[in-house]
Amino acid sequence: MRRVLFVSLLLFLSFIWFVVVQFIVFSDKRLHIVFCDVGQGDAILINTPSGIVSLVDGGPDETVESCLSKHLPFWQRTIRLMLLSHPHADHYIGMLGILDRYRVLQFATEKLNNDTILFRSLLDRLKAKDLLPRYLYAGDLFRFRDGVVIEVLGPTKEYLSQTSPGGKIGEKTEFASLVLLVTYHDFSVLLTGDSQASGIEEAMKRINLPSISVLQVPHHGSRTGLNEGVLKRLKPKLAVISVGKNNYGHPSPQILDLLIKNRISQKQTIKDGDIEIASDGVKWQIL
Repeated sequence: MRRVLFVSLLLFLSFIWFVVVQFIVFSDKRLHIVFCDVGQGDAILINTPSGIVSLVDGGPDETVESCLSKHLPFWQRTIRLMLLSHPHADHYIGMLGILDRYRVLQFATEKLNNDTILFRSLLDRLKAKDLLPRYLYAGDLFRFRDGVVIEVLGPTKEYLSQTSPGGKIGEKTEFASLVLLVTYHDFSVLLTGDSQASGIEEAMKRINLPSISVLQVPHHGSRTGLNEGVLKRLKPKLAVISVGKNNYGHPSPQILDLLIKNRISQKQTIKDGDIEIASDGVKWQIL
């Protein structure tokens, strides 16, 4: 009997210690942005200083769930906002599992359709969860109570109409992606999805910052995603490339050379794994 009580007490104390450690680790009152290592795809976790969680894209499979488990406390099962940059499989498939395992309060994306069975499955899953998609355009924003803002810089309705006539997107053709500016006081991150350089140039018309802290290199480092004019205007301190094994030549040698030429530090998920950045609104660091 005493042995059972001792083991029970030990397990209870171990659990309490685990909770305390989790609380200390995940309650530092900073903004955390994690570029998840999901292979050839995108998934970005945003956890605000007060613990409001957003997810931008979900990657090509269930790998995103491991990233969330690693970078969120075990009791956090609510995602305030889930954003899909565009309806390509390597950005939304992981969202199917997330919808089953987390309580998602809002889903938003651009107004483009994809006729694939998998994308229809996502729409059906959203409907089953009573989540009506909110369609975003340049000028929309989400402002959280702790000062974090997610602003939609692109595309405009006009740009979307020009690049995707008929409102559809194919799995092998790149068109417009949501371009999102995440700001927390002096800290800023530009999330670009699979945007092309023309889409970034269009979005930059709405950036009022002299420079940004972190740039997500568009389209996994595709050579058509960036140009020197974009880099000179944005002046990022760090460039992050979400990329995995692929047959497309991503990241392009031209893009890597461009980053070196402009003296911009870069990290890649294929080399560095999950890339976590934390900021108190003034200073920021890679964890």
